[in-house]
Amino acid sequence: MVKENCGVVGVFSLDGANVIPMVIDSLRALQHRGQEAWGVAVPKKEPYKQIGLVSSAAPEFDKVTREYASPAAIGHVRYSTMGKSNLENAQPLKVRDLCIAHNGTIANVEELAGMVGGCTFTPQNVSDTLVAAKRLVSLMATNGSLGNALSILKNEMVGSFCFTFVSDDNAVYAARDPKGFRPMVLGFRKDINTYIVASESSAIAAVGAELIRDVKPGELLKLSNSGLESEMFSEEKTHSHCSFEFTYFAHPSSIMEGSNIYLARKRIGQYLAKKFPINDADIVIPVPDSARPAALGYAQELGVPFEEGLLKDRYSRKGPLRSFIEPHQSDRVEINRWIIPISSVIAGKHVVVVDDSLVRGTSSKAIIKALRRSGARKISMVITYPPIRFPCYAGIDFPSQDELVTFIDDGKEYDEKGMTEKVRQIIGADFLGYNDEKNLAEAVGIDVDSMCFTCSTGNYATLGIKPVFKTRAEIKGE
Repeated sequence: MVKENCGVVGVFSLDGANVIPMVIDSLRALQHRGQEAWGVAVPKKEPYKQIGLVSSAAPEFDKVTREYASPAAIGHVRYSTMGKSNLENAQPLKVRDLCIAHNGTIANVEELAGMVGGCTFTPQNVSDTLVAAKRLVSLMATNGSLGNALSILKNEMVGSFCFTFVSDDNAVYAARDPKGFRPMVLGFRKDINTYIVASESSAIAAVGAELIRDVKPGELLKLSNSGLESEMFSEEKTHSHCSFEFTYFAHPSSIMEGSNIYLARKRIGQYLAKKFPINDADIVIPVPDSARPAALGYAQELGVPFEEGLLKDRYSRKGPLRSFIEPHQSDRVEINRWIIPISSVIAGKHVVVVDDSLVRGTSSKAIIKALRRSGARKISMVITYPPIRFPCYAGIDFPSQDELVTFIDDGKEYDEKGMTEKVRQIIGADFLGYNDEKNLAEAVGIDVDSMCFTCSTGNYATLGIKPVFKTRAEIKGE
C-alpha cells in the first residue's frame, strides 16, 4: 500500500493575470502538509519542482514567476510514505497534455498499474500518482471528458484522493473523492477575478481570497475562461472525513467541513477534561504546536493553569519542522531533541501534558524524559486522538502495524485498558489517557459515522478493502 498526504492547489485568473505568485504563496501556507518537496505546473511546460521547503527556494521565485507566467497553474507540497525523497518523485507530474497533483492514497496501486500498459509498479520506480495519471489519461482517450474518466476510475481505484489538474488547453480542474477522506476547498479573489482551490482554507486566506465553500465529495470543478463549472462524477450517501485532520494535520486557522480547526481542537480539549478530570494537577502544558488549542481547552474546563512548559527551538536546523511528517526516524528524533522544557515552570509540579496523538511513541518518550530531568513531580499525559492500532490506507503516514507503539508483539492479547497500560510503561508516564471516537466526533461537531477512524477501529469497510498488513520496509521499497 502506498500513500501520500500532501497539499494541493489550483489557481485560474479570469482576467489573465499571472497566478504563479499566488500558487507559491498558497504552497507556503500549506507547508505544514508536506516538507519534502514542492512544485508548480502550467500548460504546455514540464513542471517546475524542488526538493525541500518552499521558502528555501526564495531566491528562485522571481525567475519561476517570469518563466512560468500563466493565468492557469497548479501546485503541490509533498509528504511521502513511499520511495525516496527525490526530485523524480516530487509533483506535479505530467502525462501527455495533463499535469496532475495528488493528495491521498491509492491502496490498490499494484492492481491499477496492471490496467496501464507497460507500467509495472514497485515503490522504487513508480509513484501511485503516476499510475493514476496514466490510467486517467487512458480513460479520457476512450471515454471523452475528465468527468467520465473519473466516474470510471473511482470504481477501479481503492483509496482516497484530491486531485488538481492543469491541461494544455489552459483549464484548471479539481476533484475530491466520493467519501471526502481528504479536505478540499474553493475560494475567490475579487480584485483580480481569480478562483483558487486548495487542500485547506489557510491557503485561500494567505493570498487574500475569500472562502466560498468545501468542494463536495465526488465533485469535479473546472476553472477556465468560461468561469466556474461543476459536475458530480459520483454521489455517495455516506462520507468518511479524516478525523486526524481535526486533531493534528490541518492548520488551526483553516475551516474544514464548516468547523474552524482551532475552535474544534479547543472543544476536543474541553471534552477530554470531562473524560479525564485530573483534579490534583498543578499545570497543563501542550506539546507544541498542534496540541496547544486542546491543552488550553482542557485547562479552562478543569480550572487548572495553562502554561507553556515546552518550547520548540525554531533556530535549529530542523526545530521549526513537524516531526510526524518527516520520512525518517532519525529526523523525527532530531526535531524532538529541540523541544526544550522550561524547568522553572515544571519543577515540583504534577504536569498534565496534552498531545494531539500518540503514533510511534518517539516524541512522547523523549518529552517525558525531558520533563523528568526538569524536575516534574508527576507526569500525566492525555491524548486528543483515540489509540492508533492499525495502518492508515487513506493518506496518513503510519502504513505498517509494526511501527505503532500500540503494536506489542509479546504473544499476549490485550484489551484497550491493558494496551494503554503497556504504552504508558513504554513512554514512561505516570498516567496515560486516550480520547475515544464518539467523544472526538461530538467535540468536532460531525456525526461519528461520517468520520474515518479506521486507524483506531481496524474497520476498513469505508475503503472497501481487507488489507494484508506489510512492514514499512516492504511498503517503501527500502
